[in-house]
Amino acid sequence: MSSSKDSENKKNQKRINLALQGGGAHGAFTWGVLDKLLEDGRLDIDGICATSAGTMNACALAWGMHKGGRAKAREALHDFWRNVSTSSQKFNPMPQWSWGRFTPWKGDDSLPYMFFDSLTRIFSPYQLNPFDLNPLRDILQNSIDFDELRECNRVKLFISATHVHSGRLKVFKTNEITLDVVMASACLPFMFKAVSVEGEDYWDGGYMGNPALFPLFYETKTQDLIIVHINPMERAKTPETAEEISNRINEISFNSSLLKELRAIAFVKKLIDHDMLKEEYKDSFTNVLVHSIRADDAMADLGVASKFFSDWTFLTDLRDKGRAAMSQWLKKNYDDIGTRGTIDVHHEFLGTNENVPAGAGKKQQPAPKQKKPVSRNKKKTA
Repeated sequence: MSSSKDSENKKNQKRINLALQGGGAHGAFTWGVLDKLLEDGRLDIDGICATSAGTMNACALAWGMHKGGRAKAREALHDFWRNVSTSSQKFNPMPQWSWGRFTPWKGDDSLPYMFFDSLTRIFSPYQLNPFDLNPLRDILQNSIDFDELRECNRVKLFISATHVHSGRLKVFKTNEITLDVVMASACLPFMFKAVSVEGEDYWDGGYMGNPALFPLFYETKTQDLIIVHINPMERAKTPETAEEISNRINEISFNSSLLKELRAIAFVKKLIDHDMLKEEYKDSFTNVLVHSIRADDAMADLGVASKFFSDWTFLTDLRDKGRAAMSQWLKKNYDDIGTRGTIDVHHEFLGTNENVPAGAGKKQQPAPKQKKPVSRNKKKTA
């Protein structure tokens, strides 16, 4: 029975690319999205671009696919997040106090968070953490074999990190991914020392690409792109408390690079739709079909401190919300894959004032010469 279902899924498979945002423990929502996608079996993943927590998910999935297909990928994702929960209980700069378990997960007003946040504004990680201890390194070493991951040919990976000295984005491909590369992609500069990769220092990729989309357009031939958002694009009300303001600034900052790339995609789509490209350049541009799975509702009551929560109940709750979001998305949009994008990029992310005028790019014709006006005062003669 299972074999017949698998062969039916393979027959109906459609190829997609994925873009996975970063966001600490909130990445468990993306875990749920990927878990449902793998379980469903109708989508074949060509490439994944990712940052920070998205990088962890992408590497676990790709390594699992390399080792044993979809079932192994689901297992690898589960084991990674289980290890996060278990290991982080021993070392977490912002633990939840006992009474915090009986309140909403937000946590930005908790004493541990306020104390730690204040501390990082005064002291750098070079002072607070001179030995650069980071439990994530051990978690990754125990969860993923990076030597085997570099041999993966089932999924193409594009991992973003921010080059500290130049401020430029660096994208690492599958055959370049090491433990240090993944640590660099998730390196929060207020908490950890910059991570050195081949003599160059890097910070979290979210500052310059959360995630970077452009490698998918040059390195794959797949049109459909599903963006899995962790950082809410919209909030229902204006933040008023110091914690709410800080959290919203954080969300806006980590969405800004993605919005710039979506603006570029929207511009190219407009050029293609209005046939504004010269014939010799048409093959150089891809009409990207954009799809979006947003976590705005799931993150509505969560503040920035909850990105450090590692409680298994919290993580699996986010996972279940991600699974539900992916299930609903597939039900509604699966038939559109390969045919059309399921979001209006201008309306959803850029605002209607970003539209390219229909006549843009066309060669302007010189204005016709004005004829001399004919006097209307002349009397008609017979």
